[in-house]
Amino acid sequence: MCLGIPMQLFEVEGIAGRVSHGSRQELVDLSLTPDAVVGDWVLTFLGAAREIISADEAAKILAALEGLSAVMNGGSAGSAFADLDEREPSLPSHLQAALDAGYTTA
Repeated sequence: MCLGIPMQLFEVEGIAGRVSHGSRQELVDLSLTPDAVVGDWVLTFLGAAREIISADEAAKILAALEGLSAVMNGGSAGSAFADLDEREPSLPSHLQAALDAGYTTA
């Protein structure tokens, strides 16, 4: 399984960028996010920025990851997933379109 980690871009070096979150810093590939600029939050996977995200979305993802870590260490998730409690479950748009078209299996 691969987890996306929100990191904030603080330096751009061609198609690479230096990102950080807390004390953690990394050099990531920006090829998939060519519009990223210093100050942007990017969702990183295995050394590559895959998507530019809002600061609010980054905060929600980081809270969920912290809640997951707490649960894995025997604690409570607390309010880490509060944003999910406030809405009904929904399918991603491509799966909803398939369901609307009558597809029920792969």
